[in-house]
Amino acid sequence: MTTTFQTDLTDTTYNGWTNYETWNVALWINNDEGLYHLAQEAGDYQTFKDALEGCITDDTYQTLDGVKWDDPKVNIVEINEDVFDF
Repeated sequence: MTTTFQTDLTDTTYNGWTNYETWNVALWINNDEGLYHLAQEAGDYQTFKDALEGCITDDTYQTLDGVKWDDPKVNIVEINEDVFDF
């Protein structure tokens, strides 16, 4: 039996992303065809959020996992670099 220990206790990333919220937003944009096309048309995350907000007719301005698209924890710079290739 092999035991593995975490040696870097300061690593607070989530699957290589800044945090869970950033990872979840990127996951949805990159894996939902409609969101992906909207993102490509938008060109950046702020424009994407504005366009998405215009499409929503109720209070569900969040991913299906419950992360709000405008959550302040979402690392917009990282999203722009990954999704929008800035």
